[in-house]
Amino acid sequence: MTFLRKTSTTAAIVAAAASVALMLTGCVAGEGAASEPASTSSGDGDAVVTKGGTLNIDFATYNPLSLVIKDQGWLEDALADQDITVNWVQSAGSNKANEALRAGAIDVGSTAGSAALLARSNGSPIQVIDIFSQPEWSAIVVGKDSTITDVSELKGKQVAATKGTDPYFFLLQALEEAGLSASDVTVQNLQHADGWAALQNGSVDAWAGLDPIMAGAEEEGAQLIYRNVDFNSYGFLNATESFLKEKPDVAQTVVNAYEHARAWAIANPEKTADILASVASLDPAVATKVISERTNLDVDNVPGDAQIAVLKTIGPVFVENGDVQTQAQVDDAIDTIVNDVYAKAADPDAIG
Repeated sequence: MTFLRKTSTTAAIVAAAASVALMLTGCVAGEGAASEPASTSSGDGDAVVTKGGTLNIDFATYNPLSLVIKDQGWLEDALADQDITVNWVQSAGSNKANEALRAGAIDVGSTAGSAALLARSNGSPIQVIDIFSQPEWSAIVVGKDSTITDVSELKGKQVAATKGTDPYFFLLQALEEAGLSASDVTVQNLQHADGWAALQNGSVDAWAGLDPIMAGAEEEGAQLIYRNVDFNSYGFLNATESFLKEKPDVAQTVVNAYEHARAWAIANPEKTADILASVASLDPAVATKVISERTNLDVDNVPGDAQIAVLKTIGPVFVENGDVQTQAQVDDAIDTIVNDVYAKAADPDAIG
């Protein structure tokens, strides 16, 4: 991947931001950001320019690009002239990112695509504005001494999973493929790190794991008994509708930073792994495995048909398992979750 493939002109960025502001004026705002900056425009049709306030944005070990951006300070530099403070909030999982987005504690948050769809299906006013990766970040994991070798053997067993996240939906799909359902196992709803701890102490028989924790578990002898990249949804960068309506210029800067980080990470995989190792307290070899073997960063950043196809497969599982009341809610969420304006206008060269 090169910068040339994704780069647009500065004029295109300004026009796109103006277009976003106009399009979203009629949207119903959801939970807003914590800050209330002043926004100005220099004339009819000109883009909104936000002055002051705070950008609340998450970082997560399952989103390497967020770690790179935070480490390099690119957002702070890009927003300095607008007197915007960048407040980084760590997300321990997609469910936590969704909780923060819904509460207005963050403006932009990173989740698995499945988790974003679940949140929007249940009324959270978020949209995906960029795709940060196509990962294979989940699998079904058992302990190093376990005799379980197949998903079908989980019937009647205790399985740890973080509900509302990709590993949980990975588990549901894996069970269905093996001829089982969620009612055939007892799901212990534990945050990702706690799920690994429960597997280690014998509280559960299996764990729906998430990288980079899962890669560390594998290094310690844990066994990945079922992998299927097609059951992993994409990495979604989401924003609240109110943030997009009120501060489209800041949203564009965020996406620009993500695309700058993507090119940097692809060109610097060892440095990217080092950053991940430092933030997640991982052995460098484990971090390298996550970046080089289970994270595809060289993916089209524009959300669209590829992601929708995955979501249409996962959506009915929500309804079947009672996570969403009706298929109509899922269908409406699929129809409205994508906002591709910012990704299409992304300018990596505007950063740095």
